[in-house]
Amino acid sequence: MNMHRYVYPVSCNEIPAIPPSAQVPAIDVHGHYGIWHSSDSTRALADSFASGDGRTVVARACQAHTCVTIVSPLLALVPRGHGQVVAGNDEARQVVAQTEGLLQWAVVSPLEPRSFEQAAELLRLPQCPGIKIHPEEHQYPITEHGQALFEFAAEHGAIVSTHSGEQNSLPADYVPIANDFPEVTLILAHLGCGWDGDLTHQVRAVQASKHGNIFIDTSSERSLYPKLIEWAVKEVGAEHLLYGTDTPLHCAAMYRARIDHADLSLTEKQLILRDNAVRLFQLERTTLCQD
Repeated sequence: MNMHRYVYPVSCNEIPAIPPSAQVPAIDVHGHYGIWHSSDSTRALADSFASGDGRTVVARACQAHTCVTIVSPLLALVPRGHGQVVAGNDEARQVVAQTEGLLQWAVVSPLEPRSFEQAAELLRLPQCPGIKIHPEEHQYPITEHGQALFEFAAEHGAIVSTHSGEQNSLPADYVPIANDFPEVTLILAHLGCGWDGDLTHQVRAVQASKHGNIFIDTSSERSLYPKLIEWAVKEVGAEHLLYGTDTPLHCAAMYRARIDHADLSLTEKQLILRDNAVRLFQLERTTLCQD
């Protein structure tokens, strides 16, 4: 049998097995907890894999050397079009208060007026630094409701995290709204996500921002593509990327490894994994998050 032998261009001994960035305690800005319900009833097994309670999320975060995960309750988001926003926020308030290592996004839907009043109450708590919006799961176009959502965020000094990349949540549609509200920090979730297969939507939105108030998180399967994160850093700078995993839907340690082994400097990795979040969320450098 003819055997082919691969010759490595460098010795494996020259490549550090554990990158220095692996020692950085990360902050995951895009997490969930709860039971995932897809719209496909045949996906019960896959749905069970994508589910996890608060303790499960924290355990997986520890495997990824992550000290804080900012979560929103799946109860408030899914099944699509049927999320229980108010009940989910109430549940999350209790779960996060009882679970070290979690902070809470207050879920707001313009189709659920009570969620605005509820979020205003939650935002007074130190465990709640901002609001989560999801035009796709709640089924509304951001072009119709973005003004009201950003007015609320501006009034309450809340960071906005949003799903992005699909037709109700095109990153380009957020740009004029974010430009009208320079005081609001917007995080576009899912680097590389695009309903049309275009990997550049989120990056182009950051580039079109007038005030530098648009950021991107890495919580997309497409961010695992070789060179996509590196390309994004080249285009907009590591200062505009935040570490996110979409846990428990995805494997947190996989996303962590993608950053640790990226072709980036240690400073750039630290910005993505932690320092940008510390700055934006004004997180105290507690014992939990010490280097």
